[in-house]
Amino acid sequence: MTSKTINSSKSIATIALVISLWIANDPSTAGEIAISQTDGKAVVTIDGELFTEYIFEGHAKPILYPIIGPQGIEMTRNYPMKEDVDNEARDHPHHKSLWFTHDDVNGVRFWMEYPRSETEEKPGAIVQQDMQIVGNHIKTKNNWVAPDGQVVCSDTRDVAFGTTAVGRFIDLNITIHACHGDVVFGDTKEGTMGIRTHPLLRITSNEQRGNHTAKGSAINSEGVEGKEMWGKRAKWVDYWAPINGNTVGIAILDHPSNPRHPTWWHARDYGLVAANPFGIHNFEGKPEGTGDMTIKSDESITFCYRFLFHDGDAQQANIAGEFERFSASN
Repeated sequence: MTSKTINSSKSIATIALVISLWIANDPSTAGEIAISQTDGKAVVTIDGELFTEYIFEGHAKPILYPIIGPQGIEMTRNYPMKEDVDNEARDHPHHKSLWFTHDDVNGVRFWMEYPRSETEEKPGAIVQQDMQIVGNHIKTKNNWVAPDGQVVCSDTRDVAFGTTAVGRFIDLNITIHACHGDVVFGDTKEGTMGIRTHPLLRITSNEQRGNHTAKGSAINSEGVEGKEMWGKRAKWVDYWAPINGNTVGIAILDHPSNPRHPTWWHARDYGLVAANPFGIHNFEGKPEGTGDMTIKSDESITFCYRFLFHDGDAQQANIAGEFERFSASN
């Protein structure tokens, strides 16, 4: 998004913002959220139509897939849950739609789902222990289990669903508990609160990996655009593109209460976008271990993020304003 584009659309954006604020105060715009649990997952609908499924069995961590955004558009990649979809890259099979994990927790790998060599130890897994559905919230308890079966730590999650004037959102409040001694989240770029986007939201294409068309644009809260956002700190990032005749986007908001806010972003140009407050060594070229974060035994830390699936680009959806409202609501 250039400064010329921003200036030329200022009047339109102002009108759109006024309309959005009027709609936001109209109770009739609120969608009816319903959640039902079935085998291995919880199904979330808005006004009777599928929004997403919270899947807690069959993968190395809980995931949300599919995610249906504005205009009925699927917002995340199908692979590897569904293969051979046109224009989808067949890489990084551990990038499963939307998830939370990290690749160095007391030395155990949780981001990857397979060993990189025959001699490398198998990764760990996040295993759900309990689930409750309360209104528009899914509340879960999970153990982070090492390959030898030992519990490294646990988490409690409150995943909430709703709508705003510009789209629909998923809020994730995740508390990590050091329930089995000190827990160190290690300094690596491979983490943490991640999403793998619809292929048209990519900034660059890669035909060798199966993606022949990319139409995405991106910007963060500091005005940094495109692939230059990688490794930078920001309050939020936003990706958007024309899909099926409509411009839609995904904004990820880092709540101000989060440790090390504003977070660093493992925001690639090929569709991976992840908030990562731990990978300082990779992002800033500082000594290894700079980004380590220790949770003392019997203590905990909480992270809160919003994924907003919206109409329009970052300006039309007023992502800066959406961030301020999100910040004030928690």
